[in-house]
Amino acid sequence: MTQHFLLSAKARTLSVRRVFQMNEEQAFKMFKKVRWGDNKEIPCPLCGLIHEPNFIASRNQWRCKECLHTFSVTSGTIFASHKLPLMLYLAAIAIFTNAVKGISALQLSRDLDVQYKTAFVLAHKIRESLIEQRDMEQLSGEIHMDGTYVNGHIRPKNRKADRLDRRLAENQRPDKRCALVMSEKGDVPAGGSVKTLTFVLRSENQTDVNNLATSFVMPGSTICADESNAYDVLHAKFDTQRVNHSMEYRSPTGITNNLAESFFSRFRRMQYGQMHKFGNLYLSNYANEAAYREDTRRHDNGSIFDDICEKCMKSLTSHDWCGYWQGNKRQAEWLAV
Repeated sequence: MTQHFLLSAKARTLSVRRVFQMNEEQAFKMFKKVRWGDNKEIPCPLCGLIHEPNFIASRNQWRCKECLHTFSVTSGTIFASHKLPLMLYLAAIAIFTNAVKGISALQLSRDLDVQYKTAFVLAHKIRESLIEQRDMEQLSGEIHMDGTYVNGHIRPKNRKADRLDRRLAENQRPDKRCALVMSEKGDVPAGGSVKTLTFVLRSENQTDVNNLATSFVMPGSTICADESNAYDVLHAKFDTQRVNHSMEYRSPTGITNNLAESFFSRFRRMQYGQMHKFGNLYLSNYANEAAYREDTRRHDNGSIFDDICEKCMKSLTSHDWCGYWQGNKRQAEWLAV
């Protein structure tokens, strides 16, 4: 029997131990290479002039010859105004990479020996870079589409006489949200998704499903969905195939919605096993993180680490996470429509 890829040595191309053994100079050179490559001419984050600025070796910073702005290797990125050693940021990305079901801020704080507040913001900055740099091109081919509800559980009363019918809308929680997923099936022997997009909705309804499918699914694609009436409108625009989950998980003709269900199983493991709770304010970030892990689960951890580092260096300074613990928080949740 052929050995699974994740059990082979090819899947382990990154060592967290080696990252922790790096000194500050090595971490600086790595961040510089990820952001600008081997180019001597680099752009100024303030004026945008691409030239060879003056390097201040004692501070590991540059000074623009045009506007005299002094900047570092992380200026203008998600890690701008960093206070920790650069090695710890690389270590955080490495730990984040190896946590295949996600990682909580408490565990990250223990691994890095930093405060919980520091680890919380650091993990969310990485998640924000993933959602800022995600590929939003239209999906094509066979698309599996489904939704699951988050933050909708209501604990039943102890006495049966005091319990409410939790199926009724008036008895449900107002902060209940739907995480909608679209997974494009890959043409590989192992199957699975090659691209997953997630969206947060107030409910699984025909209007939002129709708008999202029109925007993010290429015409001529095949959409596989369950029996929910929210997907009835898709028959007019796409080749839509349905499977009735109340009767079967796979139809006699082979129709399934398994890519979406596979995503939800990992999404729930991240929720219950690691985070324990998803706040609506950043639910879109958590869902996108689960989608990223879904699409890269058959990649070696070294390539995932490089990809996340590149995304962090491409992401601009976050307005949601600069001064988060001083009250500068996101004012509204990110809903898809």
